[in-house]
Amino acid sequence: MPRSSSPPGERGAAAEARAADYLRERGLAVVARNWRCRRGEIDLICHDGNTLVFVEVRQRVSGRFGGAAASITPAKQAKLVAAAQSYLLGVSPVPPCRFDAVCIDGNAISWLKHCIEA
Repeated sequence: MPRSSSPPGERGAAAEARAADYLRERGLAVVARNWRCRRGEIDLICHDGNTLVFVEVRQRVSGRFGGAAASITPAKQAKLVAAAQSYLLGVSPVPPCRFDAVCIDGNAISWLKHCIEA
C-alpha cells in the first residue's frame, strides 16, 4: 500500500481530528487536544457524561506490523497514565476516569473503551 505524501505531523493531526469527530458523534465532549506536560502527552481528553476520558489516537496505514492497537506498547501506556496523573493535579474534585483508544487502520476506525488499566 502506498505511503501518504503528507508529513507525519499532518497525518497525526488529521487522525486526531477524525477521532475527535468520531467521539463527538457518539456523545463525548472534547475538552482538550494534545495536552502536554513534562511527563507526556494526551491526544484527546473528553467527558463521557461525568467520566473523564483520556484518549490515545493511533493510526496505521496497514496492519502489516500489528495494526494501530498493537502499537500502544506498555511503555506508551505508562506515559499516558503519568500524563493523566499530572492533568488530574489541576482537577478538583477528581471525577471517575478511564483510558480509551481510537484506532484507525486504513479507513476503518474502532473505539476501544477501558483499554488501559491505571
